[in-house]
Amino acid sequence: MTRPPDPVAATARAVAAAVAAHPGVARLDGGPWGTVTSHLPGRARVDGVRLGVGAESVEIAVVARLGVPLPQLADELAAAVRGVLGPVPVDVTFSDVVPALAAAPAL
Repeated sequence: MTRPPDPVAATARAVAAAVAAHPGVARLDGGPWGTVTSHLPGRARVDGVRLGVGAESVEIAVVARLGVPLPQLADELAAAVRGVLGPVPVDVTFSDVVPALAAAPAL
């Protein structure tokens, strides 16, 4: 028997995909102590995204790549989340910063 699709899981995954698509994001992260996570049915979870309930903020946590100023990156990531969810408050946590991707060598 197949389980019907879970709208919360689909929403959390859509937010995660929108955030991860930004070139300034190396990866999503569970944040301090793994608290920025959407727990889904079964053992599934989406690290780096915690959907707010009611008036709570949506929380995202990422490892950023050097290159984009962090305040600008936070604004751009919040806009990406709002592109999926509409006008919601968004809190962004930067768990770490890593070097930017190196450009491919010229041939």
